[in-house]
Amino acid sequence: MDRSSRTRRRGRTAISRTARGARYPRCPVAPRRCRDATTGGASGPWWQHQQTSRSNVDLAHWFANQAGFAAVAIDGPYHGDRALPAHDDWHRKMVDEGVNVVLDRMTLDWRSALDLLAAEGLADTTRMAYIGMSMGTRFGLPVVAAAGDRMQCAVFGKFGLRQAPPAPPELEVPERVLREAAEIGVPVLFHVPWDDEVFPRDSQFPVFDAFASAEKELIAVTGRHAEDKPTAVARWREFIVRHLGSNESVGES
Repeated sequence: MDRSSRTRRRGRTAISRTARGARYPRCPVAPRRCRDATTGGASGPWWQHQQTSRSNVDLAHWFANQAGFAAVAIDGPYHGDRALPAHDDWHRKMVDEGVNVVLDRMTLDWRSALDLLAAEGLADTTRMAYIGMSMGTRFGLPVVAAAGDRMQCAVFGKFGLRQAPPAPPELEVPERVLREAAEIGVPVLFHVPWDDEVFPRDSQFPVFDAFASAEKELIAVTGRHAEDKPTAVARWREFIVRHLGSNESVGES
């Protein structure tokens, strides 16, 4: 990573980084904390991504300010500060680049970000958790699988082996998804939107089945793909805190 900036706000540090020309969004990290909760990305059209990006930053703020965890969020490929021109289709771009190539590159991005946090003493990256829905699960599965026993738990969901049109079928790599899910043995919480119009729910259950975790929970909530009900978000946060242990008195805000 070649450029950095940081500011302090009420005892927290905000860091942004640029690596290989891709800017990581500014998000809160708690100095001198012993845990690292990582938040993933979300997919969808440009306007939807802006909404879900805000949700990711809100999660990062909650983990930093309410649970006392270091937290980091990274834009997924072709989204946020990595967004393509409005007329470009990120699904097609990913297929053209090669789905496995893009997955591997995003895994390296996460590794670089976590190495940076560890090098600067901002987090204990030997004890981490991951949370990411939709695109956050697509790219989070290889990240969590590669992290091994450094990862204490993970929250996934809104993702399956099959994606509804207009997404190109070449985007699907079910063998890799199932293989990496089977390599994950940490506690997992998996969220299924019952009325998901992007990843049909019957394509999501096999992902949950594939996890090797001795402890795994599935929650099914009525609603469409982009809906994040407050009760569901609270379940995600509670799962992370339960497995990492809070560094501060956890609030509800």
